Amino acid sequence: MIRVEGLCKSFGAVQAVREVTFDAAPGELLGIVGPDGAGKTTLLRLMAGLLAPDAGQVHLAAPEGRGTPMRGYMPQRFGLYGECTVEENLHLLGKLYGATGEQIRQRSRAILERTRLFPFRDRRAAALSGGMKQKLALAASLLHDPELLLLDEPGTGVDPVSRREIWRILYDLHEEGKTLVLSTPYLDEAQLCTHVAFLHRGRLVALGTPGELCRTASWRILRLRSRSRLVGRTLSHLEGVRNVNAFGDAYHIAVEAIGPARSRIAAALADLGLDPSLELEELSPTLEDVFVELTEGNAEERAGGAPS
Repeated sequence: MIRVEGLCKSFGAVQAVREVTFDAAPGELLGIVGPDGAGKTTLLRLMAGLLAPDAGQVHLAAPEGRGTPMRGYMPQRFGLYGECTVEENLHLLGKLYGATGEQIRQRSRAILERTRLFPFRDRRAAALSGGMKQKLALAASLLHDPELLLLDEPGTGVDPVSRREIWRILYDLHEEGKTLVLSTPYLDEAQLCTHVAFLHRGRLVALGTPGELCRTASWRILRLRSRSRLVGRTLSHLEGVRNVNAFGDAYHIAVEAIGPARSRIAAALADLGLDPSLELEELSPTLEDVFVELTEGNAEERAGGAPS
């Protein structure tokens, strides 16, 4: 459906996207994940044709005999007309797409019912809640029935109920065969995708299904229940410990080998005057653990900044 090949984009001295290459197959739900400044928004805007790349190409291809697929783009920031009603915004976009009045009425009604915005069709867009604005932006991106949807953080900044409703719509579209590429800062959303691309400092650092990414991790995770900050600082310096991260009332300790790590952790706890028999539970790496490992980088990398 869409192929990104060697894509590069800079803003002055800042390289926002660096030689990114990947494919999104027809019917795929691809999540682009990365920290703030990773280049997610720039990459989606390049894929949508809103920015010209400095190098590389974006190729669109539909199944044989169907021609070039239509793209729909939902930006991260609400960009529709606040003084117009929900219905007026959709009718205006329909006219811009060259649809007839009857086509616009039929299509907009179907989309408003799907997004549960039909009862609010006469409300000014500026008066909508954050969740409703996101659903209206999604409705606008669907008006011309695109085969490919590019969505920039569709679930960000909305209440949990609206976020769940937006994902229900996205999953319905995915099941209907549409190809979706979306960025998200939420790893629970990334877990819902068929494939996940990790972007860091403008580079693609990992790509695969959520299960593949977790299984290919070269480390294991031990969970230690403790609220002591001293424990976290001490364990992070042990031989064979790759990193230590706090998760609620526990620490997730990424280690190279379980057996030696258990012995060293027990000795360190004893030196701190704590019970060395505190339970160490072995866990399989999660996407969150993978994300932390992939985005650690070095001090020089973290010092810079890039557009998101």
